[in-house]
Amino acid sequence: MSGHSKWATTKHKKAVVDAKRGKLFAKLIKNIEVAARLGGSDAAANPTLYDAIQKAKKSSVPNDNIDRAVKRGAGLEAGGAAYETITYEGYGPQGVAVLVECLTDNRNRAAAEVRTAMTRNGGSMADPGSVSYLFTRRGVVLVSKVQAGRDLDEDTLLEVVLEAGAEDVEDLGESFEVRCEAADLVAVRSAVEAAGLDYESAESSWLPSVVVPLDAAGAEKVFRLLDALEDSDDVQNVYANFDVSDDVMAAVGA
Repeated sequence: MSGHSKWATTKHKKAVVDAKRGKLFAKLIKNIEVAARLGGSDAAANPTLYDAIQKAKKSSVPNDNIDRAVKRGAGLEAGGAAYETITYEGYGPQGVAVLVECLTDNRNRAAAEVRTAMTRNGGSMADPGSVSYLFTRRGVVLVSKVQAGRDLDEDTLLEVVLEAGAEDVEDLGESFEVRCEAADLVAVRSAVEAAGLDYESAESSWLPSVVVPLDAAGAEKVFRLLDALEDSDDVQNVYANFDVSDDVMAAVGA
């Protein structure tokens, strides 16, 4: 899991500053719209919306864009789209299992783009249920290791989050990954905030129960597939059950 987590964290940081910032912004705005539509425009009473807004802010999405997305989603401003969530399953190079979460207003377009990205990058689509059983829905909070100019001690973080329902904390190098049951995500995130700690993101993720170790050649192929999938406007999240060592991560330049 450490390899996959570090890859996801690296992708998150790079996305904020690279040429795909506009594409990232659009996906974050879409999340906000859907959260507001499903749970209302009051972030204090809608934790899903709160977390979507915080993620957008931490990725430097302008406040005006966020406010308009909330209003569109809640029906307070025209222009909101009828998005639906669709999950596709497949296999990547070396048998890596892949889950693709889409948020789209065009089911046929989303399916075609996911299938094209798969087939052109050494992957294949799979029947519903043939891959998802390898993953479990978990809450994940990424906490910055540097807090107010000082390094955060892992034991200190554990004291903060364990009582709130956290089950595990993993050191990812520049940050800590706090894992919990999906139902405890809000409590864990709230505990982090109450302790005055800065966090990078808080969201429900699909974490694999079994991982496939990859060498450098395999990692390059899998990363290429994941990049192609994430390049689709309809794809919100991609999860895969691979593991790579620090040496492999360095070798592929991640």
